[in-house]
Amino acid sequence: MSRTRRMIEELRTELGEQSPLPDPVAPVAPIEPPPVRVNPRAPLKDARFAAQAAEHTTALVGVGRVGTRYATEVVLQFQAELAVAHGAVGAVLPDDWAEQQGLVFLSTRVASHREFLLRPDLGRRLHPESATRWEAECAKDIDIQPILADGLSAVACMGAGPELLAHFIGQCEGRGLRVGTPVVSRFSRVWLQDEIGQIARAKVACILLGERPGLGTGDGLSAYMVYDPKVGRTDGERNMISNIHARGIVPADAAERLARLAGGMLDQKTSGVDLDLSKIPGLGGAGGTALREPQVRKRLVSIP
Repeated sequence: MSRTRRMIEELRTELGEQSPLPDPVAPVAPIEPPPVRVNPRAPLKDARFAAQAAEHTTALVGVGRVGTRYATEVVLQFQAELAVAHGAVGAVLPDDWAEQQGLVFLSTRVASHREFLLRPDLGRRLHPESATRWEAECAKDIDIQPILADGLSAVACMGAGPELLAHFIGQCEGRGLRVGTPVVSRFSRVWLQDEIGQIARAKVACILLGERPGLGTGDGLSAYMVYDPKVGRTDGERNMISNIHARGIVPADAAERLARLAGGMLDQKTSGVDLDLSKIPGLGGAGGTALREPQVRKRLVSIP
């Protein structure tokens, strides 16, 4: 027996109690069983528009509360969708994926996924070897240069990316526009479209890339377009359409809007804040001030 245990035993003897746990003074009262649902969702009677808004968005709107906290199912939903977002940001485009899609593969100046997240500037320029190869292989003096990129969601790029790219090329060619060599780039940022479009001497560059994941949108794509692409263009000189996924703007509809937007840029010879969207029909209300029609959307993940 150790010295410590022996001292404890001696102390118990002095106190007149050898048992480590004394007998209960009184019998323990019975505990009532818990309710069927510990954290029920509170009704939305205090939220005037929350119930209606919740039917038309994947956002956690009008979730109710239990006391001063979220209900358990809301917390679980949040954690599940956050896990999807983390997985999307952590995914990497495979080396052979572009070849499997029959597309030209270009690399940026980023050397690793970690560097891509820490150095956005390196994702905006082509690696010198890729720039040289692109100069030799790409079609030049074109109307539209399509680019498919991973951005912050390689999951979205590999998911709806090929479908969106195919629809977009088809819509542009159907309007008589000259489409350049389709290309895929990895570890890419939006501004990469400037250098790629400049080398191809394109009138308009369009990059379709995985957008920054949010809750329930880890598979969403965004499309950015710029007229007369060249290194040094600003965000104010670009136009974009976001939330391109199965529960938002479906790829076929997005491709048609993008083709119309490209046509408007060619007609007006500008883009960004100087582009008059009201003169471009078929943009889904982007050129007007009317409210969008309600759209019932499904969650990317759902916790029963």
